[in-house]
Amino acid sequence: MNSSSDFLVVGAGIFGVTTALELRSRGYRVTLIDPGPLPYPLAASTDVSKVVRMEYGEDLQYMRMVIRAIEGFHCWNEEFGEELYHETGVMVVSQLPMSSGDYLDSSYRAVLEEGLQPERLSADEIRERFPAWDTGRYVDGFYHARGGYAESGRVVGKLVEKAAEAGVAVRPGQTAEELLSNGSRVQGVQTREGESFAADHTVLAAGSWTPWLLPELQKVMTATGHPIFHLKPKDSSLFTPPGFVVFLADTPRTGWYGFPLLREGIVKVARHGGGPALHPEHDERVVYEEDFSQMRAFLEEAMPALLDAEITYTRRCLYNDTLDEHFWIDRHPEKEGLSVATGGSGHGFKFGPVFGELIADVVEGKPNDWAPKFRWRELDPETLGVEASRFHGDAEEV
Repeated sequence: MNSSSDFLVVGAGIFGVTTALELRSRGYRVTLIDPGPLPYPLAASTDVSKVVRMEYGEDLQYMRMVIRAIEGFHCWNEEFGEELYHETGVMVVSQLPMSSGDYLDSSYRAVLEEGLQPERLSADEIRERFPAWDTGRYVDGFYHARGGYAESGRVVGKLVEKAAEAGVAVRPGQTAEELLSNGSRVQGVQTREGESFAADHTVLAAGSWTPWLLPELQKVMTATGHPIFHLKPKDSSLFTPPGFVVFLADTPRTGWYGFPLLREGIVKVARHGGGPALHPEHDERVVYEEDFSQMRAFLEEAMPALLDAEITYTRRCLYNDTLDEHFWIDRHPEKEGLSVATGGSGHGFKFGPVFGELIADVVEGKPNDWAPKFRWRELDPETLGVEASRFHGDAEEV
C-alpha cells in the first residue's frame, strides 16, 4: 500500500490535472495516477487542438464559464512562456439565414448581450473575408474575435509538469482497476499494475474509463467515437489566420468544425455529432469509409480547395458522453470519500482553466455557483443531449 494522501485523483486529463493542481494549491497532499505516458495517448485531452468558443446558444452559464476560461488560457500562455492558446477568433456560419431561437441567433444575441462584439457576416462577406469558403453554400453567420483554439495535448503536458513541480505525487504507468472500500467508504484504488493507493478522498476523473470503474454510471454515460481528419493543403496560404480561422459549419445541422493551419502544417477537420459506442481500450479508434465520404461531401460544399489535400492522419476521438451532455461533477451520493469529475461529452476541454476551482470546491463541499448544473442526477434512458452546437441527427447524414 502506497502512503496515504489527502486526495487521490484518478486520471491526468484536463479534468484530473487541473483538480490535482488546485487541491495542491489549497495545501493538501495529492497523488495523481494515470496509465501514462503523460499526456496519455488514448485520453480525450491528448490531441493537437481543441476549440475554445463561448457560443452555446441560450446556455448563458457555459458562455460565462468560457469567458472566464479564456482569461485563464491567456494566463497559462504567459506562465508557460509559450503560445499554446491561439486567439484566432471563431467563425460560426449557417446554411440557412439566421432565425429566431436557432443556435446561430441565440449564440449571437447572447454574446451581444454580454457586452461583447461579434461581427455579423452575410454570404458575400463570408466569401470575401474567408476566401476558402467560396461556394456560397453558407449564407449567414458571424465572426467573434474572442476565441480560438488550444494545443490541448501540449497544454496537458505543461500542467502535468507544473503539478509535479508543485508537489503533486504524479504516478504515470498506474491503471486504476478497482476501488478499495471499507463498507460504504472508498479508501483508494488498486491498479492493474499491482499497486494500491490510499487516500482520504478519491476523485475519479478518468474520462471514458470512469463508468467502467464505477459501473452504476453506465446507465447515464457511455464512450462514443467521432472522426477527425488531418489535411495537408497544397496551398497553405488559404488556411492561415486572419483569412481562415476556427470554424463551426452549421454544426447543429452538420456537426462539422475545424481549425486553421496548425503547428503540424495541417488543417484539422472533425465532426461533433453522433458516434458509435466504443470501449475505451478494447475497440479500435478508426475512421470508417462512410466518414471519409461524408467529410469529402462537406468539403465540396464548403471549401473545395481542401478536396485535393493529402490526408496525413485520422482517428476517432473518444467522448465520455452523458445522456444530457452536461458534465458530471459531484460527490458520490452513497459512497463516502468518493467524487466524480467527468462527462466531457465532446465539449469539455475549453473549460480547463476553470475546472480546477470548480471541482475542488465540489469535493471539499464548498458552494460554487456553477456546480448545480453538474450535480449527480437521475436521467431517464430516453434523455436527449442538449449541447446546442452538436449535431443530433442520424450519424449517416451530412
